[in-house]
Amino acid sequence: MKSIAVLLTVFNRKEKTLKALQKLFANEIPPKYGVEVFMVDDGCTDGTPEAVADRFPQVHIVEGNGQLFWNRGMHLAWETAAQTKDYDFYLWLNDDTFLYTDALAHVLECSEEMGHKALVSGFLCSERDANKTTYGSWVNDKMIDPIGTIQKVDIINGNVVLVPKVIYKEVGQLDPVFPHAIGDFDYGLRVQKKGYTCYTTKKYVGTCENNPKLPKWCYASTPFKERLKALYSPLGYAHPKYFFIYEKRNFGWPRAVKHFVTIHLRVLFPQLWT
Repeated sequence: MKSIAVLLTVFNRKEKTLKALQKLFANEIPPKYGVEVFMVDDGCTDGTPEAVADRFPQVHIVEGNGQLFWNRGMHLAWETAAQTKDYDFYLWLNDDTFLYTDALAHVLECSEEMGHKALVSGFLCSERDANKTTYGSWVNDKMIDPIGTIQKVDIINGNVVLVPKVIYKEVGQLDPVFPHAIGDFDYGLRVQKKGYTCYTTKKYVGTCENNPKLPKWCYASTPFKERLKALYSPLGYAHPKYFFIYEKRNFGWPRAVKHFVTIHLRVLFPQLWT
């Protein structure tokens, strides 16, 4: 039997986490596959780990330090799983992502088409609009939609991602240098640098609502000190230090320097963009 370690990290989203796990365990998993779940509790104070332990006692709950955020939390979940067993696959799952009942079977089918030697990123849509792509993958800096066949892509979102053992052995885990955002983008590019390919699923595999608003630091209505603080928050999505590391590593010095400057210009003069 092939083994899959499902990885997620959570912080104070109890109802969403319980729903995500309920949807996961409701999946129709092909008989030749077995699933184990590793969930990092990064300092929850809303009873999430207790509720998970009660409802889903089979979940391995890993204690975080309360400062891991998404990427470092996922790294800890992955590291813990890898030390537990030599899994055949690792599946990233966000705690606000609600899988359809055939999601795992479909992701595995897409992986099998590529001989289990490619990364597969799942398409997600809105619960309110089943034709609106909210998360997935990019080609030439443009988010694409499902077309009924797998598509080769450049950049992946980390909401639902299947990493086969062969890629894990070559590429390793998410890089913990990134606290929250960017780590999924970086991982997909690292996969490609090792000679492997990233593909999408053929269809939507679940739902996840995206945030329609720009980060707080992009708005002129936010006072300057708050804009600067928001930019340098791990939750700012373009923390200058980590964004610079990501771009220098994957696109070179000129682009990294350019965007380091323009990010700060946007904080100083947000009215130029809005």
